[in-house]
Amino acid sequence: MTDQFRFDFNPVNHITIGTVGPTGQRTFYLQARRGRALVTFVLEKEQARALATAIERLLEEIARRAPQLGLGTTEFSEAEMRLEEPIAPEFRIGQMSLGYDADRDLVVLVVQEMAQEEAPDRPLATARFWTTRQQAQALSQQAARLVAAGRPICGNCGQPIDPTGHFCPRRNGHPPPEI
Repeated sequence: MTDQFRFDFNPVNHITIGTVGPTGQRTFYLQARRGRALVTFVLEKEQARALATAIERLLEEIARRAPQLGLGTTEFSEAEMRLEEPIAPEFRIGQMSLGYDADRDLVVLVVQEMAQEEAPDRPLATARFWTTRQQAQALSQQAARLVAAGRPICGNCGQPIDPTGHFCPRRNGHPPPEI
């Protein structure tokens, strides 16, 4: 089964989400390490948000079904969760899936390359990462922290406010939305 994955880190030594660039122009990356092998992928901010939420829900379900497992310590410093150099993405993530192997007590994250318009029939690259529940929770917390650190949202129109200013269509002759 390993041959269907371009990368199969079973288990990872480290996994994180990080960003490069100024607020409003950040690029999000998922990065994993196993031994000396380091891989990086591009993902969208909303994918990072969805992954954080999905991991938390999965961990809550595991805790509900097997309360005897506990979670242990999940405290990681920002330095531990930083991206490592070189940041050379293998591909842009199109789809992600999450699972749990109860026999090994490992969370599994599978990411698949985004389909390319110029090569729609080419097989899509896939990567699989096996993590401890603690690593998964740290990944979730890191992703949520980075998503929340983005630009503030305009209370009138719901669009991000740039540091240089914001043209709000709701304030251009339109009343603010009713609450």
